[in-house]
Amino acid sequence: MSTTIQSEVRKSAKQSTLTKLRKDGIVPAVVYGYKTESKSISVKERDLLNTLRETGRNGVMRLHVEGKDINVVLGDYQSDVLKGTIHHADFHAIDMTEELEVDVMVNLMGTSIGEKEGGVLQQPNREVTIKVKPSDIPETFDIDISGLQIGETITVADIRGKSKYEILNEDDHGLVLISAPRTEEDLDALESDAIGSDAEPAVIGEKQEEK
Repeated sequence: MSTTIQSEVRKSAKQSTLTKLRKDGIVPAVVYGYKTESKSISVKERDLLNTLRETGRNGVMRLHVEGKDINVVLGDYQSDVLKGTIHHADFHAIDMTEELEVDVMVNLMGTSIGEKEGGVLQQPNREVTIKVKPSDIPETFDIDISGLQIGETITVADIRGKSKYEILNEDDHGLVLISAPRTEEDLDALESDAIGSDAEPAVIGEKQEEK
């Protein structure tokens, strides 16, 4: 288990107060869930980021709230991607004996046969939703694609029986596709379509000039 994150209860939700907290390196947050009354809190951004590096996005964290430690996972959060800062966080208190539904990033392992032959790798969806106990949440959902050839796909139906996790997505939830490489003819056709689309469209109802 990671180091406990200390928190303080927030009494003000004024925008000016929240702005000052963020400038001081403090993240406004809320905690709710298992045996926990919903509370507005704040945590040090440095502590939260360090814990996330240690546990991963889906890992279980320990949060100290009003004199007691609570097992939580990070729910929704708002961040500034460019600055790498967190603006707001939701902590979901959990029961360690009960399974959770969590979204896990798909990690593709290996290089497919199709790619080696010039095919193009596509990922229609980059996450799967699984049901798992908090202590067993994986950092990523690994899928071996080394045997995949051009034109072949991997959907949830293909991996459902092979995974130790209960996958909640529908069978047709697409994860991987190796498409055929673009030929010169394909590129020429795309260019022709683009040129053709620049022509002025006819106005519906406009009387055409007789020839």
